[in-house]
Amino acid sequence: MRLKAGCDIHLSAPSPASLVAMLRPRSGTAQWIIGERYDFEPFVQATEYVDAFGNLCQRLTAPAGAFRIRTEVEIEVAEAIAVEPSAGPANVEDLPDYVLQFLLPSRYCQSDMLESVAEDVVAGRKPGYEQVDAIREFIREQIEYRSGASNGSTSAVDTLRDRAGVCRDFSHVGLSLCRALRIPARMVVGYLLGLTPMDLHAWFEAFVGGRWYTFDATQPKPRGGRIAIAYGRDAADVALLTELGPLKTERMNVWVHEVSAGDVKGVNLPA
Repeated sequence: MRLKAGCDIHLSAPSPASLVAMLRPRSGTAQWIIGERYDFEPFVQATEYVDAFGNLCQRLTAPAGAFRIRTEVEIEVAEAIAVEPSAGPANVEDLPDYVLQFLLPSRYCQSDMLESVAEDVVAGRKPGYEQVDAIREFIREQIEYRSGASNGSTSAVDTLRDRAGVCRDFSHVGLSLCRALRIPARMVVGYLLGLTPMDLHAWFEAFVGGRWYTFDATQPKPRGGRIAIAYGRDAADVALLTELGPLKTERMNVWVHEVSAGDVKGVNLPA
């Protein structure tokens, strides 16, 4: 399936402000970029680097006053995500080196405090994929999706206590409970076709059966049409905008739609 997705972010600053953006997806086995556009208004010089998780990061200084970042990508992605209930757990000694970091507690994912909760959630399920799917079901059934129920400091422990949150919080709970069971899990942020209301989205992946599988407790069933922008241990690693100065986000518009593979029109950004 071919998608066009993008975001239009309006910012303001009383004085020049440094920031790091993470708004460019990368091509890989699950997605392939056909075309891309990334604009600044007014134009500023930027540099790009790859962080410790392989994410593309854009470093720049926003000028004083109004500043706009507009991005759009045309990309080929899977129509459906892989589902494999028979996928078993990986032995820790057999894990690739880069996967080990996704077993550890992190800022928003206190997996070392949640082992007993995780064991209760997955009771009676086969180790591996079935356990992770039980975690997904638990989050969907037991935690209410409610805008405004959390903030930038809310952790998985807080969400389990309050039983409410948004996609970021659902992902933190999933990550924490997986890691408590010694199942590597990482956070993903990106786009999801058909998300309502439309916005940038977060979900998690678990490493079972020798590969990463996608899990999203905000959705009633597995859905493809996803564009991954960034991966990390939790939200601290995948912030799409990290403000390093007095910068304010005034508004943001996000869009995702399907296009024909034969569509050769240029990328158009909304006014």
